[in-house]
Amino acid sequence: MSGRILVIGKTSVGRRVCGLLHASGLETTHLDEPTDSELRAALTTDVEGIAVMLHDDIKALRYSLAVHHIRPGARLFVAMFDRTAREQLRTAVPTSVVLSPAAISVPSLVAAAIDPRTSAIRRKDTQDEKRWVSLTPDGHDINVRVEDYEVPDAIRKPGRIGKITGQLRAYDAGTKVLLTGVFGLITIIALDTIVGLQHAQFIRALYDATRTTATISAPELSDDEPFVLIWATFAALAVLTFTAMFAAGIVNYLLSGRHVALLGKRVAPRSGHVVVVGMGQVGLRLAEELQALGIAVIGIEVNPQARSLQIARSKSIPVIVGDAASRTTLKAARTEHAQALIAAGSAEWDNIAVAVSSLATAPETRLVIRAGTGDAIDETRSLFHIGAVVDVNGLTASFVTSAMTGPAPYAVVSDGEADLTIDESGDVTNRLSRSATRCECN
Repeated sequence: MSGRILVIGKTSVGRRVCGLLHASGLETTHLDEPTDSELRAALTTDVEGIAVMLHDDIKALRYSLAVHHIRPGARLFVAMFDRTAREQLRTAVPTSVVLSPAAISVPSLVAAAIDPRTSAIRRKDTQDEKRWVSLTPDGHDINVRVEDYEVPDAIRKPGRIGKITGQLRAYDAGTKVLLTGVFGLITIIALDTIVGLQHAQFIRALYDATRTTATISAPELSDDEPFVLIWATFAALAVLTFTAMFAAGIVNYLLSGRHVALLGKRVAPRSGHVVVVGMGQVGLRLAEELQALGIAVIGIEVNPQARSLQIARSKSIPVIVGDAASRTTLKAARTEHAQALIAAGSAEWDNIAVAVSSLATAPETRLVIRAGTGDAIDETRSLFHIGAVVDVNGLTASFVTSAMTGPAPYAVVSDGEADLTIDESGDVTNRLSRSATRCECN
């Protein structure tokens, strides 16, 4: 490409895109959120490509339509998170490349979590929801092997067992109180029924025990046997206690948003699962992909008001609301029995804090960290091993750079020293060193 490239959006990934384009020898103009007049002035005839790298989908859509109107023949890449908005923009501007950064990086995160021998595991194509491929750089060649992939049963089976054993299991203090109340009341009914069998048939004894436990009425005692009187007194006090626990537990459960269920698909797995920390755009997409692969998954999100919580619930993804840097939260997610933990938050230092806590509570669990700039991760790595690192912004920058200079890549994978953009056959179309992908524009 001989013309200039315009990058809109001084986000962290936008700066990485701008820096990598500069490092690749491409003349680049970087604007934050230009006004209409500034945008028109920047879109001169020598601009051949535009990359819109904003976090706000509505603003990204507006700039994309304006760019297409002013420079309809220029290449256009748009980072957009909402699926509906992406489809609308593709319809309005068929020549554009519209993709979420999560879609670019999630295949690498999935591979790091469940099969580190591969570099990426992704859907075969956007139309085929059930077929998957693995992508692995060939150490002896510049090509990447693209092979059909099926998750081994040895990876799926522990998660299935973990979800079965997770039925009616407490995952926090509130559900412990709730289940204690429930099972306590059931126990009192059972024992009271057994005592009542001395004076009545089973059905009558069960009926009387249930009415007594429900505090509807108490049956008249036919005698003053000490055992019967002691039992009746103890049962009354126990029912009072368990009823209070049940009431408190059910209120807490209903008001908590029920992001983890006690029964059904959204239970917290007990073992064999993958823990995804940070249910933002990347974390939510990652949890969806793992679930589609048949892997048991549970999310952790610190913000109880996060919009993604309702989306996760609609997709039957259990999410614990809490601080994943806390050992209490990690133990609630049973990270010590998980296959992997992925720190997928947008803030790098938060991911490092989660990694440190995870290493303390579950040192044998595979650890994957989402990186942003890479500097903080490298500093921490110099002190101790913190697991596999996936540079989401770097992979996105590599994808955008290739899309600005040629056909949009099929995928981007890392071989440890460089990011490789590949086409559908596995041929490498671009090789960008890791040091170059960390370049940033001011």
